[in-house]
Amino acid sequence: MEPVLWLIDTLITLYIWVLIGQVILSWLVTFKVVNTQNPIVNQIGTVLFRLTEPVLGPIRRVLPNLGGLDISPIIAVIALIFIEKVIFRLLGPIS
Repeated sequence: MEPVLWLIDTLITLYIWVLIGQVILSWLVTFKVVNTQNPIVNQIGTVLFRLTEPVLGPIRRVLPNLGGLDISPIIAVIALIFIEKVIFRLLGPIS
């Protein structure tokens, strides 16, 4: 069971880092630090969007409008950590 728990832990951690990368890239684009006309930046942004939108989209639809402030990544990270804790509580600790 430990390899399965390790895999779950690793996947959740990687997805949290992908969410953080999406947030950082959106800030860099918003503050015009990076240009989305650059093909590499555009490709990275597209990949991050496609990886995160299936999780963030439904959260955004449920949240009220906060005037341009998007807290959906924070809620997603909290939910992922909660799910991880529940799984480890039910299936046992990882060593």
